[in-house]
Amino acid sequence: MLMNRRIVFTTSTELLRIPADTVVYITADGNYSAITLADGGNYTLTQQLGHIERHIAGVLQRDDNRFIRIGKSLIVNRDFITFINPQRQKMILSDCRSFRHEVSASKEALKALKELLDKEAQNE
Repeated sequence: MLMNRRIVFTTSTELLRIPADTVVYITADGNYSAITLADGGNYTLTQQLGHIERHIAGVLQRDDNRFIRIGKSLIVNRDFITFINPQRQKMILSDCRSFRHEVSASKEALKALKELLDKEAQNE
């Protein structure tokens, strides 16, 4: 896996080049998507989340599954998932050093994510 592979987004007026491993999460806001980076940077793109999801999948290698879609409005970098509580609809994304973001998602989506990560941990 190439840790420093860049994801490039272009529009008629902007270019955004970011290392994939610095993307913490991406949220949907109607026809826009907001990208939050590990350095605290935030960028808003004029693209829907589904388009962003397909673009990232096309850029990254097949065995790179670090980005996971959670529900309708959230994509997270699984490398930063620190805490999940489905009952409280709460998830914390952190590098356990310099940043910590609390995001919310549906109970069902977080429960499914927790089960997936539990299963993966048992297979390691």
